[in-house]
Amino acid sequence: MSVRYRVAVAVSGGLDSTALLHCTARLAGADVEVHALHVHHGLQPEADAWMAQVAAQCRRWRTGGMPIRFHGYRVTGHPAPGDSIEAWARRMRYQALAQMARAADCNLVLLGHHRQDQAETVLLQALRGAGPAGLAAMPRSAQRQGLTWARPWLDRPREAIVAYARRWRLAFVADPSNADQRYARSRLRQQLWPGLLQAFPDAEVTLATVARRAQEAREIADEVALQDLADVAAGHGLRVPAWAALSPARQTNVLRHWLAAQLGAPVPESLVQRLAGELPGRAVGSWPAGDRPLRLHAGVLVVGPLRAGGWEAPREPPLVPSDVQPKTVDLSQPGVHVLTPWAGSVRVEEVAHGGVPAALLRLAQWRPRVGGEQFQSHPAGVPRSLKKQFQDRGVPAWLRDGPLLWAGGHLVFVPGLGLDARMLDLTGSPRVLLDLQP
Repeated sequence: MSVRYRVAVAVSGGLDSTALLHCTARLAGADVEVHALHVHHGLQPEADAWMAQVAAQCRRWRTGGMPIRFHGYRVTGHPAPGDSIEAWARRMRYQALAQMARAADCNLVLLGHHRQDQAETVLLQALRGAGPAGLAAMPRSAQRQGLTWARPWLDRPREAIVAYARRWRLAFVADPSNADQRYARSRLRQQLWPGLLQAFPDAEVTLATVARRAQEAREIADEVALQDLADVAAGHGLRVPAWAALSPARQTNVLRHWLAAQLGAPVPESLVQRLAGELPGRAVGSWPAGDRPLRLHAGVLVVGPLRAGGWEAPREPPLVPSDVQPKTVDLSQPGVHVLTPWAGSVRVEEVAHGGVPAALLRLAQWRPRVGGEQFQSHPAGVPRSLKKQFQDRGVPAWLRDGPLLWAGGHLVFVPGLGLDARMLDLTGSPRVLLDLQP
């Protein structure tokens, strides 16, 4: 039998996901292969029985004459001290689901969230002081980790899912954590939700509408941020004078987007507001951002390298430890190459014109700066000392100690300055450009 499509369903064994798996299998055609993805968190004594029940249902239920393919994943480890159990479980669940989906060659993962889930999420986000991004709650579909995550029942009431389960006499498990008052969603569901519906019968529909409108507002904010970034970004940095010329609302909007892209993590609103109040009119400064330092130099804000020991302010340490020896590398192939033991990475990109011959970089060497190096900034210029070049370009102090890239006896690339112009005279193709990524 030829399989043209593969679809995965995230199944906890509860009512919503069990009904979604059954419905997906019932409606799938003969050329659709259905996969069930179950995550065993190890947080409940009943977890082994839940996994066994989902696996047994997959053996019984068939789609197009084929049984449902079952995939189980046992999470190892526990939440770190002080970490939210809810946040940890959610993070582990999505990591496990993505891993199983890719292993099964499924590009589409279905999730069983419904309209009440969406309404509860909007309330929780509002109580946490969220903006449009938080109030947008859960998207109907999203692209993450190379997969499409879809919630086909997000606009359906829970009562419809209950009726479906009764119609097909589906067996499902009851997770006791859903009634555990230690968790915010459980408190909302048990204590607040019944009274809210009694006072405002249309609350669920109204809150789902809030989520849709917040999603529209978020998309508009994203579009404006991308337009503003084109004017205020400078490589990996943010040009503060150009940023300060924006309206206050656009300042905080583009700052959130820039910080999220640079830090690769959620951005605390307290950091956004602090920067919005302290950046204007300043040319230098330092701010902590988790384990990363934010540094302002010559009017450009950048995110410094990650340090295992946390952030130290405000001294500017060298990019490379003093005892590091030269390291031979092959940078002849396009891609991202880690700078170990230096902080960051270097992106190598093939170009039609300019750049340096790729063959020269097969035996390249990263070296610490030792003093006396000469760099030529443009073809019509002359080689000058790195110290002078750094001063003229306003290169931040933490980029001035290296690493420097050498190849064939030539100084090829200097962080903060770029490619030595003498490389343009060397013959050979293909040719590549290099870009340091902190």
